[in-house]
Amino acid sequence: MFYHLLYPLKEYISGLNILRYITFRAGFAALAALLFSFIIGPRIIRFLKNHQFGEEIRSDGPATHQKKAGTPTMGGLIIIAATVIPTLLFAKLDNLYVWLTLLALLWMGAVGFADDYLKVRMKKKKGLIAKYKLAGQVLLGLIAGGIIVLFAEDLSPNFARYINATTMPFLKDTLIDFGLFYIPMIIFVLTATSNGVNLSDGLDGLAIGLVGIITVALAVMCYITGNVQYSDYLNIIYLHGSGELTVFAAALLGAALGFLWYNTYPAEVFMGDTGSLAIGSALGMMFILIKKELLLIIIGGVFAAEAASVLIQTTYFKYTRKKFGEGRRIFLMTPLHHHFELLGWPESRVVVRFWIVEILLVLISLTTFKIR
Repeated sequence: MFYHLLYPLKEYISGLNILRYITFRAGFAALAALLFSFIIGPRIIRFLKNHQFGEEIRSDGPATHQKKAGTPTMGGLIIIAATVIPTLLFAKLDNLYVWLTLLALLWMGAVGFADDYLKVRMKKKKGLIAKYKLAGQVLLGLIAGGIIVLFAEDLSPNFARYINATTMPFLKDTLIDFGLFYIPMIIFVLTATSNGVNLSDGLDGLAIGLVGIITVALAVMCYITGNVQYSDYLNIIYLHGSGELTVFAAALLGAALGFLWYNTYPAEVFMGDTGSLAIGSALGMMFILIKKELLLIIIGGVFAAEAASVLIQTTYFKYTRKKFGEGRRIFLMTPLHHHFELLGWPESRVVVRFWIVEILLVLISLTTFKIR
């Protein structure tokens, strides 16, 4: 908004020329998101407490988690508001990349809100039925995929040229063409990332810390992809306009840091599905829009491990119950972070070590831009 309102006045106030720089607007978006979190955070937490939006702790979870019962949830509202408002203030609002990412954030935020509301206020233990949650994810993928395909030229001429393709990490001048499976791939990525973040949201500060780390890398990747000189130097697909996603990523980073202030151990508020599903789908959308979907395998390794542990545990339990008449487990408990808790690791140790692993994965991911 500020760009459209103030930048045309640069002829009269030369200092306003600085609004043309993505780095300037991204920096202010991050700062605004952080400050906004500090302003609205206590108010939203107080509202959630007063209206008894307290977390229901799973009875079969670690015993140490039972004391967290009643902690306000649905704190994802803080993250969403602190991301959306600075993005609208500092990003170019005629940019389709930005609107598609906001669509993913708000769409799955609404699905997550419905899930949290049913669990917390309506006392439905399972919340939104799994098939309805999946339907929301699939529908988002179909709508977003349709917009991307129909308006590819509006995104970027190069995006239209490589519409069904994605880059291959560590391999130079190598693209994978999804062909007719492009939209199904979009559905899969959005579903996988939103569920991955959701499953990782089980310890104080864990999920939002991982998101913050990934978002730093995403901001760098979006900026490089939208810069003709850097993308040419690194021999990656240049996508005109995608640099504006840096502003969104910076706003999300500021919101993540602001939320971590309240979510660090011992947490004053949980993000709930409202936050985890929204953030996950937004991250997935950004990877799709900069043609780095396969890089998610590396950079999203912690989220993938969390989701895989649940899938492996469930599959093995059903298999052994059918074969031996008694279900057996590979992990002490899933998602994976609970396994380490039951091994005797303090919660804070699990969180910090998962963060360290994520930092290593981010560094490996960034090297793929040069080592090819």
